[in-house]
Amino acid sequence: MISKYDRFRKKILHHTANACLFPLCALHHVAVTTVEGIGNTKSRLHPAQERIAKSHGSQCGFCTPGIVMSMYTLLRNKPEPQMEDIEDAFQGNLCRCTGYRPILEGYRTFAKDLNCCGRIANGTGCCRSERENSMNGGCCGGKTNGPDCCMNGKEDNVTMMSSSLFNSSEFQPLDPTQEPIFPPELMTQSNKQQKQLCFKGERVMWIQPTTLKELVALKSQYPSAKLVVGNTEVGIEMRLKNMLYPVIIAPAWISEMNAVQHTETGVTFGAACTLSSVEEVLRKAVAELPPYKTEVFQAVLEQLRWFAGPQIRNVAALGGNIMTASPISDLNPVLMASGSKLTLVSNEGKRTITMDEKFFTGYRKTVVKPEEILLSVEIPYSKKGEYFSAFKQASRREDDIAIVTCGMRVLFQDGTSRVEEIKLSYGGMAPTTVLALKTCQELTGRDWNEKLLQNACHLLAGEMDLSPSAPGGMVDFRRTLTLSFFFKFYLTVLQKLSKNHHGTNNLCEPVPSNYISATELFHKDPIANAQLFQEVPRGQAVEDMVGRPLMHVSAAKQACGEAVYCDDIPHYENELYLTLVTSTKAHAKILSVDASEAQSVPGFVCFVSAKDVPGSNITGIANDETVFAEDVVTCVGHIIGAVLADTQEHSRRAAKAVKIKYEELKPIVTIQEAIEKRSFLKSIKRINKGDVKKGFEESDHILEGEMYLGGQEHFYLETHCTVAVPKGEDGEMELFVSTQNLMKTQEFAANALGVPSNRVVVRVKRMGGGFGGKETRNTILTTAVAVAAFKTGRPVRCMLDRDEDMLISGGRHPFLGRYKVGFMKNGKVKSLEVSYYSNGGNSVDLSYGVIDRALLHLDNSYNIPNVSSVGIVCKTNLPSNTAFRGFGGPQGMMIAECWMSDLAQKCGLPPEEVRKLNLYHEGDLTHFNQKLEGFTLRRCWDECLSSSSYHARKKLIEEFNKQNRWKKRGMCIIPTKFGISFTIPFLNQAGALVHVYTDGSVLLTHGGTEMGQGLHTKMIQVASRSLGIPTSKIYISETSTNTVPNTSPTAASVSADINGMAVHNACQTILKRLEPIKQSNPKGSWEDWIKAAYENCVSLSATGFYRIPDIGYDFEKNEGKPFCYFSYGVACSEVEIDCLTGDHKNIRTDIVMDVGTSLNPAIDIGQIEGAFVQGLGLFTMEELRYSPEGNLYTRGPGMYKIPAFGDIPTEFYVSLLRDCPNSKAVYSSKAVGEPPLFLSASVFYAIKDAIYSARRDSGLTELFRLDSPATPERIRNACVDIFTKMCPSAEPGTFKPWSVRV
Repeated sequence: MISKYDRFRKKILHHTANACLFPLCALHHVAVTTVEGIGNTKSRLHPAQERIAKSHGSQCGFCTPGIVMSMYTLLRNKPEPQMEDIEDAFQGNLCRCTGYRPILEGYRTFAKDLNCCGRIANGTGCCRSERENSMNGGCCGGKTNGPDCCMNGKEDNVTMMSSSLFNSSEFQPLDPTQEPIFPPELMTQSNKQQKQLCFKGERVMWIQPTTLKELVALKSQYPSAKLVVGNTEVGIEMRLKNMLYPVIIAPAWISEMNAVQHTETGVTFGAACTLSSVEEVLRKAVAELPPYKTEVFQAVLEQLRWFAGPQIRNVAALGGNIMTASPISDLNPVLMASGSKLTLVSNEGKRTITMDEKFFTGYRKTVVKPEEILLSVEIPYSKKGEYFSAFKQASRREDDIAIVTCGMRVLFQDGTSRVEEIKLSYGGMAPTTVLALKTCQELTGRDWNEKLLQNACHLLAGEMDLSPSAPGGMVDFRRTLTLSFFFKFYLTVLQKLSKNHHGTNNLCEPVPSNYISATELFHKDPIANAQLFQEVPRGQAVEDMVGRPLMHVSAAKQACGEAVYCDDIPHYENELYLTLVTSTKAHAKILSVDASEAQSVPGFVCFVSAKDVPGSNITGIANDETVFAEDVVTCVGHIIGAVLADTQEHSRRAAKAVKIKYEELKPIVTIQEAIEKRSFLKSIKRINKGDVKKGFEESDHILEGEMYLGGQEHFYLETHCTVAVPKGEDGEMELFVSTQNLMKTQEFAANALGVPSNRVVVRVKRMGGGFGGKETRNTILTTAVAVAAFKTGRPVRCMLDRDEDMLISGGRHPFLGRYKVGFMKNGKVKSLEVSYYSNGGNSVDLSYGVIDRALLHLDNSYNIPNVSSVGIVCKTNLPSNTAFRGFGGPQGMMIAECWMSDLAQKCGLPPEEVRKLNLYHEGDLTHFNQKLEGFTLRRCWDECLSSSSYHARKKLIEEFNKQNRWKKRGMCIIPTKFGISFTIPFLNQAGALVHVYTDGSVLLTHGGTEMGQGLHTKMIQVASRSLGIPTSKIYISETSTNTVPNTSPTAASVSADINGMAVHNACQTILKRLEPIKQSNPKGSWEDWIKAAYENCVSLSATGFYRIPDIGYDFEKNEGKPFCYFSYGVACSEVEIDCLTGDHKNIRTDIVMDVGTSLNPAIDIGQIEGAFVQGLGLFTMEELRYSPEGNLYTRGPGMYKIPAFGDIPTEFYVSLLRDCPNSKAVYSSKAVGEPPLFLSASVFYAIKDAIYSARRDSGLTELFRLDSPATPERIRNACVDIFTKMCPSAEPGTFKPWSVRV
């Protein structure tokens, strides 16, 4: 939080800011508060820290401090916020683990519009009662464990369900008087005469003038200097685009640049006014002035509502937004269409210009001269008879850059509907913000009617044309948006005209009622949710925590910023920093590597490459990779070498100075190219069952089709990180790594160093997220860092930047599925032929395992009598793709749901009936001949149908779709069956080590790592029950190779199962040894027994071990048992799409999940919601984009969008299936990490359902193909209508596309 005394407004301002962008030099006269400054675990937590921890809103914890500070700042400004304020405060925060619901749930307790049951009161009585009735099977809805619950009177064997994962009455109240005060010296400072400041760095000089005169003089002295207020653009250019600005001038404290004046014609803002302050002023103006005067202001506010996040709006200046001259600026089209006036100042004096079509002269260039400064901006009032709208479409609604943005203004001749003036300005359609001059000219003097609309669209389609190879791609979508936006504007104006003229003179036709929703601006309903789980049995001991919603053991530390991640380890003396040097070509021979220029960078120590590897340069799961590339590079981002220097900044600069010459070779980038060139990895897997040919002959119908699924970036919040510490004797080395796989990290490092594994210790305390991305790919960095530490004999550290991490570490495998399915008239499936192609990238890594799991899940949950399937991994020139939550399962099941939804359409039957008809039954054999035992899926299905009121809501959706032409709703219910085990049998083993100390405290170590999923918390719960002692006596410090050797990776969802059994096994050994001591003193305490054991020389340390029995499968013979058991779940989701823009919102999701008897319902529900939201990203938002040459464009959060707070379903209900113990795992629990991810396919198919409705309105009834993810582009292009037809696609092959589908 940044706090400063605003001299102009005479008050103290608190606001959030991005620490990575906020310049140190700008902190002069400013107070800074970080998460450590508001509370800690030693004295007391601040309520903002306590509530996120206790409401289970911190999983890996890497994003928690940022979220805590967003909330804290809001509370400093508004101690009693509304729920909407809380949601808005988080627009600039991201979390990859939790699915956001628990964070909002915990912080909702601060909201003043809170009612009895923790939901926003909406006047319909208690909002929980009706919901829990349906989910509890007849509970009255009074708190299910409360004294007045109807279930209390029932028999004791009835399962009790609870919905409270935390008790808010335990929270300490917020006391605003106890906050740290604003430093008084900063208040008194503001009255003194300010002095000009100048800071000089190695390459940059920062000057902060105090008067306009000083500023003008500086700009004439340094005409090419950048003016920086918030550093939200220049900071990114310098950090990511390699730009260098030797002189930076900071005008933030100059009074004229911050002034706000209300004039006759509008409101004038100083160019240094932040966007937040502009928003505040305009909001007040809109509230006080007559509506006809504030049309432009309302449009600016609508754009600012979705402009970046509050952290950016709080510091970014209005003038910076204009001068950056971005072609996709959200505000420039509004300022241009409204004819805003800009005042420029220089040594020559002042001049005022209108922001018109001449203002932008080229890409990021304006008419402003180098020595001139933008002093102020006047946003005009609108007049009577003038209407204004602004629209923006992005990949994600919150905190995202626009794809197309626009400002539209029309002025009518007095009292008529004849156009006097019209201005249509667009961003995202050219290298600059443009006006559609020809169209505007043609429309002037015309009447506002249907004919004008048709003409305008034809004119715009011609004028706003784009080359099919235009940068940014999405050409058809962008062209269509220009028309869709005009249509929305046309309807909005029509609506206002008919309102303002009260139907007199019949000036214009009324808006048809089914078109009205097209003019509505986006509004979000207050969130609502319930989480139901089974209470622990009556009589369970109070200190037995198994089955209770225990808080994550590190949550409080994470909320205070005390939790130590890899890069938080204090720096060693003489430590070096490493930066990788990677290939810029996808396939090429390396001709030369020249590091001579890097040597002149201050602090440079050395360059490391293949010749410095003391052991073997060959590495990788299949020994088909290298530590450093030698002769050939096979992907962009292939590691060639690394630079070591004394600081991170110096090593980055030196790495950029290394020059590499290549001889380019032809790359293979896409699955399509690999199929054409037969570039496949050797092993091709098949699963066949029954007689497919006969199955097709017996079928009534046969359907063929294909579906493509894009990949996904892990986007763990903590990027790959390693600290390597050489020990100086016998080749010993200690590696602190952010990894899920200690064994391979140790093995690969030892192999490269040429030492046995016993010399390398790998230690992991926790990770800031993993999701499979740290199962094997961390080794490419760790091994390079280890080699560098060996070469220099000094500790070496490297934490990748987000752009490097996304470039080199690979992600989820893109898949292409081709299918042919035979089925009967009633929808019963008879026969399936399916081929899966995955894009494996440039090495084997885990691609075989991924394709195996895809084949084992090709049935999802459906009984298919005859199956013929093949799985092929394509070898391409992309960074090797790897493990990612679900591991091929979601791709396999997605293609099954694709043909299932087509088949239901073809039969003309309700999809939920066709799905249910084909579901397995208890005792059925799968296509890989494993018998289904404990098959609870049909229970989940029926419970989900009833708790979601599926049939009643389906009728409401049909009604809604009849009444709305341009907004459509859809709903879908989807099951999942996920096999639990590593598909490589020997990995299903785990070890544990338990030490009991003489004071009775227990140190527990096991083979699993903590990446946020609460594994350590669950293991402490297991040990606590096994030993019969409270959890407070048990501690886990870290996972390391010198305590538990040869550990399997923390992956495949089995970690709690196998490590839990190993922990239990070790605890039983200790208990057995204590047996005689307990017998001789049965009334003694745990501490008495331990003391006696020690004095009787009984060992108080034990190892535990467990392997999953009877597991193993043979693809050749299609026999054996690949999985120990299955996890089941069902989700029903409802969405609404905007047919004109492709936007969608997630209205409601209901999930019923079988997790056996939950070890910790809070953690399990957190995993279900987190997986669901990650899947939501996979299937609807996250799109990796590559150039035809194999270069990744989406290298950071600027272009790659993961779900944000506003993307989760407005109503989100999760219920754990009751009474379904699982005999195959520790304490009857079940695996939960991966299985729920696929349930978000319900959102994808709900979108497809809504698109079918839109297409029917356009007279299209045939099946259509929708590839994943269902981005706004794909949704809009699938809703074929008059506008899409005006923007026909260019013929493939006649142009070179900007991006390709890999």
